[in-house]
Amino acid sequence: MPETLAPDLPADLDALSPLQERSMAHANARINLWTGSIRSGKTIASLLRWLAYVTKAPRGGALVVTGKTYDTVARNVFGPLADPAITGKLSQLVKYTRGASTATILGRQIEVITANDVKAEGRLRGLTCAGAYADEVSLLPEVYWDQLLGRMSVPGAKVFGTSNPDNPAHWLRQRFILRERELNLRHWHFTLDDNPSLPAEYVEAIKNEFVGLWYRRFVLGEWVAAEGAIFDMWDERRHVVDTLPTITHWISVGVDHGATNPFHAVSIGLGADGILYATSEWRYDARAKHRGMSDVEYSAELRDWMTRQRLNPEYVIVDPSAKPFRTQLDRDGIAVMKANNEVVDGIRTLGSLLHLGALKIHRSCEWLITELPGYSWDDEKALRGEDAPIKVADHGVDALRYALHTTRSVWRPMLRSDLSLAA
Repeated sequence: MPETLAPDLPADLDALSPLQERSMAHANARINLWTGSIRSGKTIASLLRWLAYVTKAPRGGALVVTGKTYDTVARNVFGPLADPAITGKLSQLVKYTRGASTATILGRQIEVITANDVKAEGRLRGLTCAGAYADEVSLLPEVYWDQLLGRMSVPGAKVFGTSNPDNPAHWLRQRFILRERELNLRHWHFTLDDNPSLPAEYVEAIKNEFVGLWYRRFVLGEWVAAEGAIFDMWDERRHVVDTLPTITHWISVGVDHGATNPFHAVSIGLGADGILYATSEWRYDARAKHRGMSDVEYSAELRDWMTRQRLNPEYVIVDPSAKPFRTQLDRDGIAVMKANNEVVDGIRTLGSLLHLGALKIHRSCEWLITELPGYSWDDEKALRGEDAPIKVADHGVDALRYALHTTRSVWRPMLRSDLSLAA
């Protein structure tokens, strides 16, 4: 057991991996970073080290827990800290209410500060810090991270942070991880196989689900660039069907709204075979038609198409930028939902479904079938450390992404068991 751990942590921590133990025992630098694959044990190791630090943290400054949002902080930080299976009796000394700006850990008040955009940097000004725990550092704005480090002015103050891998040009890798020997920094790299507590079937499911870029990042823990075709697993012979099975559950209709750009809608249903199907599409290109339509007209046309296709979706999902159109649909009696537009996460969901064979496209979806194989990463943005698709010929793919990623919690339990995406 590392000397840095408090003596009343649960005894089953003897099952920690050697890498977890080493990282906790030697995380004594000003900046301590745990990076690597999902579920690799890096978060547990970092949190236990943070607990030990709180017990001895210098006085005269604030202790901070930070992350992208209050929800992610509650889930990724305070959830595990308050779990007796992880922190034993110390879990009773972790007090936090989701959404609150302060918490209590081992009797010390903790400032909870979120950083969803660059403006969050101002929340740190005037703060004197004695220590900080940062969840998913790569998702924090660079200027915010710099400000946080600048606030660590109490002698002996330390930062502990976790991150999944990102683009190799990302500022966290370029400015900090690669300069470990130059800075007062310690870094530990984890892979999925570094967590001995994971069931073998779960590890296999994760390895089967992720493909390409995401396999290298989320299984191997590599910082690799997005390049080439996004859906390189696409195979028309495998993914396109001429006949649909009985649809047992109409999940959603995804809508990419366009005024001058094409308006595209895609319907998603669950087949009796436990597979998701893009069953039909409706598209209107104002430029090609030399005539735009109002939201009233788009609503009428969309509803007419749904009626003709006998669609009864649980949700109609519309892109976040189209608020007036969502309002119009609501007035017309359509249950509408704003799409989850986390682009990279949505792409990963589609990629996983295609890789597993859990998503098929009906041949009538001609535009969608044309767009999917050409959907590619933007090389110029990759050089700047950003994962983003080229914004060309993407309206059908965007509609599909909205329809599926936004409703993931609905259809995931319904998939055929051998195709289920890992949690």
